[in-house]
Amino acid sequence: MTGMDAVTLEIFRNQLEGIADEMGQVLVASAYSPNIKERRDCSTALFDADGRLVAQAEHIPVHLGAMPAAVDAVLARDPEPGEVWVLNDPFAGGTHLPDVTMVSPLVVESEGREVLGYAVSRAHHADVGGGTPGSMPAGARSVYEEGLRLPPVRLKRDGDLNRDVFDLLLANVRDPDERRADVRAQLAANDRGGTRLRELVAERGREAVEDGFDAVLDYSRDRTRAELGAFPDGEYRARDVLEGDGITDDEVPIEATVSVAGERCTVDFAGTAAQVDGNVNAPRAVANSAVYFALRCVTDPDIPPNQGCYDPIEVRVPQGSLLDPKPPAAVVGGNVETSQRVTDVVFEALAEAVPDRVPAQGQGTMNNLTVGAGDGSFSYYETIGGGFGGRASADGMDGVQVGMTNTLNTPVESLELAYPLRVDRYAFRPDSGGEGEFRGGLGLERAVTLAVPATVSLLTERRRIAPRGRAGGGDGATGENLVDEEVVPAKTTVEVDAGTTVVVRTPGGGGYGDPADRDPAAVERDRADGNVEVGTEERDEDGD
Repeated sequence: MTGMDAVTLEIFRNQLEGIADEMGQVLVASAYSPNIKERRDCSTALFDADGRLVAQAEHIPVHLGAMPAAVDAVLARDPEPGEVWVLNDPFAGGTHLPDVTMVSPLVVESEGREVLGYAVSRAHHADVGGGTPGSMPAGARSVYEEGLRLPPVRLKRDGDLNRDVFDLLLANVRDPDERRADVRAQLAANDRGGTRLRELVAERGREAVEDGFDAVLDYSRDRTRAELGAFPDGEYRARDVLEGDGITDDEVPIEATVSVAGERCTVDFAGTAAQVDGNVNAPRAVANSAVYFALRCVTDPDIPPNQGCYDPIEVRVPQGSLLDPKPPAAVVGGNVETSQRVTDVVFEALAEAVPDRVPAQGQGTMNNLTVGAGDGSFSYYETIGGGFGGRASADGMDGVQVGMTNTLNTPVESLELAYPLRVDRYAFRPDSGGEGEFRGGLGLERAVTLAVPATVSLLTERRRIAPRGRAGGGDGATGENLVDEEVVPAKTTVEVDAGTTVVVRTPGGGGYGDPADRDPAAVERDRADGNVEVGTEERDEDGD
């Protein structure tokens, strides 16, 4: 590790993370769409001149762990100061098409045009074109059906907006005014990152800042190696499945072997299914991100998140598989649903090595709900929380995002103000968490009635296979999707009339430990809570 003393290192680390955090604050405050402004489906980070992640805001795991691939894709094109690069191509640094990434080379003007680092923002845009409003079609067979595909291109050159690229993007999306505002919010976030990094150089000097980049990476790398070195050496295997690919209901297996040797860890996905016809294929960067997330959870989460955490970890994925598909594979569901299952599988394998650090399975899905009008007048997208798995010393949390997403819910007031929708019900699902010494968290029920004809797309999981309990705990409840009281498949796109009600019931988390060992006081609370639907919000037909 570099010779920076511990106090200076901690101050510098917080300054870097403060830059990433402030970028995120600017993005959220400047955005227009509820998906970014309210749900905060966005992420920001700072990279050094070599493309190494040095600081990130605590945003969306599936975004952040995959960001290095986006920066690598831009670096391969020799970016220059004054440029901003935009991309969403899953086969050139992206994850799925709605996630639009911007990469800005940063310089200190007084010191010439040598790049010091990169400000990066990624945001899920509520529509990027394609065959269905919201760009999340359940039955897509190729990436061409999923929206506008942008390889890394210059959105700004010499500090000026590239109007041709901007106009091309807006001409291929629904609700271009909303997209325009959200794109400008990302540009503002990257600009703020540049401003704050230049101020840091003015305070400390360029050489000290570059030394600081190395120091924070070395610190995280050393701590991660120490954590892995305390794990028992060995090979640990696990397997799970996806409940179909959106085209068929055939199970799609994911297998992982986690090998721990000294201070290094290898995760090998040999045995995972070949790429499929449907949209649950996931780019390699998504698989990497899921592995990094799982390992950060079972090591010390207080280790500063940066490239140093990833260096002791090797991820092996067969080419042409579900987790490294060849174009033009459909991938929109891979980023949101397959990433969750990869996380479950890696956790399951790690449970053999460090059982007390791995909870029972959470809901294992993002419960993606997309509603949009064919005329492009609106696109509503949301992921809906569910049950977190019980832990070795605590109950699972109720109604939260689990695994690879970290978004908030859309407040009812905001949703109804922005879209022609009415929320009829938003409540916990009683008794949906698995029994155990520590019970699983409860799932949610969200019922939405449409005021206009629309296209509804659902990308969900854990509708047939329940989240598993651990150490003798019971399984969580499976989820369920209904359109006008009729159960529909886990992955479906349907055209509906005005007045249609869509209900999403999300899975509960698995329980941890023998239910007979549960604290009697906790049992009494469970009994009381099972008769009261905490957080229920119901309305009559007039919306009152």
